[in-house]
Amino acid sequence: MAVAVLAIDLYSYQALRVAFPFNTPLGKIIGTIFWSVTFYLLMSIMVTALFGLQNIPNFLRKLTAAFFFLGLISKLLAIFWLFGEDLFRTFRFGFDNLFSNKSNVNFDSRREFISHIALFSAFAPLVVLTYGVLRNAYKYQFHKVQVGLKKLPSNFKGFKIVQLSDIHAGSFNQTKPIASAVEKINALNPDLILFTGDLVNDMAEEMDLYKPIFAKLKAKHGIFSVLGNHDYGDYAFGRDMTPEKAINFEKFLKVHKDMGWDLLRNENRRIEVNGQYIDLIGVENTSSNARFASHGDLRKASEGLDPSSCKILMSHDPSHWDHEINKEFTDIDLTLAGHTHGFQFGIETKWLKWSPSQYIYKQWAGLYQKGDQYIYVNRGFGNLGYPGRVGILPEVTVMELT
Repeated sequence: MAVAVLAIDLYSYQALRVAFPFNTPLGKIIGTIFWSVTFYLLMSIMVTALFGLQNIPNFLRKLTAAFFFLGLISKLLAIFWLFGEDLFRTFRFGFDNLFSNKSNVNFDSRREFISHIALFSAFAPLVVLTYGVLRNAYKYQFHKVQVGLKKLPSNFKGFKIVQLSDIHAGSFNQTKPIASAVEKINALNPDLILFTGDLVNDMAEEMDLYKPIFAKLKAKHGIFSVLGNHDYGDYAFGRDMTPEKAINFEKFLKVHKDMGWDLLRNENRRIEVNGQYIDLIGVENTSSNARFASHGDLRKASEGLDPSSCKILMSHDPSHWDHEINKEFTDIDLTLAGHTHGFQFGIETKWLKWSPSQYIYKQWAGLYQKGDQYIYVNRGFGNLGYPGRVGILPEVTVMELT
């Protein structure tokens, strides 16, 4: 990782070096800032490798992620132009020497206009991404959706579910907008609140500041939750269970309990309204991608349920839907998922819905249907890595069953 960061910075700096020579006052300032950030990133990588992610203060993790993601995208776009020019000059050099035994190509100079194009290519997304951090990270969108379930009992017509997903508390740096969102949710007077995983990035302590806020959430029939891939602590401790990882996980489970959230770990609950009921199922993280550890057992979670009952499943990763749910569990009417964040980047209008996420997940944001089965993929409440949003804004889902 450190070698890759250094190589990218050495190459992308060529554009800065031409446009802002280091022997000028402005060039010295820009160069010093550029290499200071590089030095910080290299030191962060080395310290993390030596001491482990779990021992790095959360604010430093957030700062490092911001520098890394904002810089990486900008530098890669600059490199696209620089590499293109180098490739052209290499072919030109070979062509000239092949046919004339001499070349006018100077490898020690870089065409100034290419450097300026590269800098503009880097600067434009940097501005957009910075705007996404400063203005969109807490710009919560309340997406209202109606879902008609074939087996829904009549007493559940108009039943209101609020879905939250991917809070990623370790990425927050403010409490006020979160408290405001909680107040707005409570004002909706929901019948049920369902959280579909990734409460934290890695560590249970990330919720210390935010647990009292989310504990204020209220719903007539309770608040239920499931685990996402980040909730196990795998990215801080590794997949193998260690004493430190076990302690963190126990603390994390206690967070759900302290907030009054009923955490379903391959379990089900019955939700009743005036003598009629629906079944709520919750599975641990389950993915079709081996990169994400699967702990879910849908068969166990569905034990004892009537095949004819209306069922709602909470499963963090939407790839679970095609992988198992709509093949082997066709009696599940509605699945609620998250995980994708909508890539935190894309375009979403009345006429166009696009995100890089769609090239990874078939179901990546919003409502999808196959036959009588539905899945809704929440765009996420928080963020991860890139500390902002562009186009795909943070979401609170307000779902009405019909």
